[in-house]
Amino acid sequence: MIHESRSEDDTHRIAAALAASLQPGAVLLLSGDLGAGKTAFVRGLAEGLKIDPADVTSPTFTLVHEYRHGRLPLVHVDLYRLEQVDLDELGMDSELAERGVLAIEWAERLTRLPHGALVVELMVTGEDLRTITIAPPRS
Repeated sequence: MIHESRSEDDTHRIAAALAASLQPGAVLLLSGDLGAGKTAFVRGLAEGLKIDPADVTSPTFTLVHEYRHGRLPLVHVDLYRLEQVDLDELGMDSELAERGVLAIEWAERLTRLPHGALVVELMVTGEDLRTITIAPPRS
């Protein structure tokens, strides 16, 4: 699926619509340049999962944020500060991620991709324009 976003609100709506269809154990691998809208996308996921999007902040300095009070829990991971990492080394609540949705920013820094994950690429294609591509993982 390819979507165009002309604003942060558009990005929220796209992510919230996706969140409505997610089941427990869903994993989203987000990639895109700085400022492409990865954290805005996660805020939209939160909104779609009935979590207050205002609570979602970039976990750049803590690596993992967990939001437990929605339709499904949301585990938000940001790998920006790491070069390469195995998901098992992050110290996140794996059980919570299995019961909820795991969204990983800078997912290209993972040493291995989780099976069955959705790939979400956010590309800046203009001053206020983003192209958001949501696809199954590449082989």
